[in-house]
Amino acid sequence: MPLAKSWNDFLASGSDVPIERPLFPFNHPGLILYSSGTTGMPKCIVHKAAGVLLTHLKEQQLHCDIQPGDTVFYFTTCGWMMWNWLTSALASGATIVLFDGNPSYPNLNTLFDLCEQEEITLFGTSAKFIDSCRKAELSPTNTHRFPALRTICSTGSPLNAAGFEWVYEHFATDAHLASISGGTDLCGCFVGGDPTSPLYAGEIQGAMLGMDVSVYNDSGEELLTGTGELVCRNAFPSMPIGFWGDTTGEKYHNTYFSRFENTWTHGDFASRTAHNGFVIHGRSDATLNVGGVRMGTAELYSQVETFTEIIESVAVAQAWDDDTRIVLFLRMADNSQCTPELEQALRQRLRQFISPRHVPALIIPVSDIPRTRSGKISELAVTDIVNGRPVRNTEALANPECLQEFVITD
Repeated sequence: MPLAKSWNDFLASGSDVPIERPLFPFNHPGLILYSSGTTGMPKCIVHKAAGVLLTHLKEQQLHCDIQPGDTVFYFTTCGWMMWNWLTSALASGATIVLFDGNPSYPNLNTLFDLCEQEEITLFGTSAKFIDSCRKAELSPTNTHRFPALRTICSTGSPLNAAGFEWVYEHFATDAHLASISGGTDLCGCFVGGDPTSPLYAGEIQGAMLGMDVSVYNDSGEELLTGTGELVCRNAFPSMPIGFWGDTTGEKYHNTYFSRFENTWTHGDFASRTAHNGFVIHGRSDATLNVGGVRMGTAELYSQVETFTEIIESVAVAQAWDDDTRIVLFLRMADNSQCTPELEQALRQRLRQFISPRHVPALIIPVSDIPRTRSGKISELAVTDIVNGRPVRNTEALANPECLQEFVITD
């Protein structure tokens, strides 16, 4: 049997051995991240060690006000890029808090208990979690105290205006709410919060420092109004080295630079706001094109999911009668039914608050919605099966068995 040794004795045994720190160039590979698989086969992205760290320090210290001695928490799995983002907070002299478990067990107050107990200064979560708390009518300000909390970050999907309002009415009345958006591709953000500027509900405050972010139409012309492709027109420290196994760089170039010359195309459907901010409307390859008009799914979801009877939804375009129609799938809350009255109210709200074009032709309840292993809804999988095509990349799905519910026979 091996001889047991105490931790202190183990550490002391190496006290006389000098530590040799190898030096590497700035662009030396530091980590590999796999994309979620929502837009095709997962990409094996090789990132620079120093470039990612530099990007995170900028985002955390200047955009999120992380300071030495702070306590930073982000609810994330180890497979999501926000895990890497969280660990980088150590470089700012902050303490990080890790959570392993279900944020809704035994109830939705679990993370708020943690925030109060650990005196967290930055609380990171997802728009979906905020929406769940809103629908559950939680009001942590009535049950908890967060004197240390200065910043709340939300990412994973667009945070709608109702989510902003819930945070300030029921969670933290004077914290900075930073809705941020980027991706695994850059292990960072293109747009996010600004603690020095006004905040408007439903908007991301602006481009991150050093990121020449814009919105282009299909011809590569800059849009100051209207929706288009989110692009970045300059190089940035956390641009990937490339994809593992892509020896010629062809796949890397085709992924980001084939659409517009010398311009990174991220794959998000976005628009600018009158306040020089941004709104993300969903993935550009999952936009709805009805009657020749492209529409983002995020604004549709923001209206649909205001109904407490609905937990979440997914909308796709189906080729139909020489045109396209919107099909909306709903995952209902416990003890709730998709009644004709609810369908009528849904259609009326979409017509009133967005446009008649956003009104779905079909509304179908399902027991579950396909999502990737990192928890993102796979609109492309639903689009494939609704249009009678083989579903691509089912190995990236955590629950492919639910796809049969999305087959439309008429």
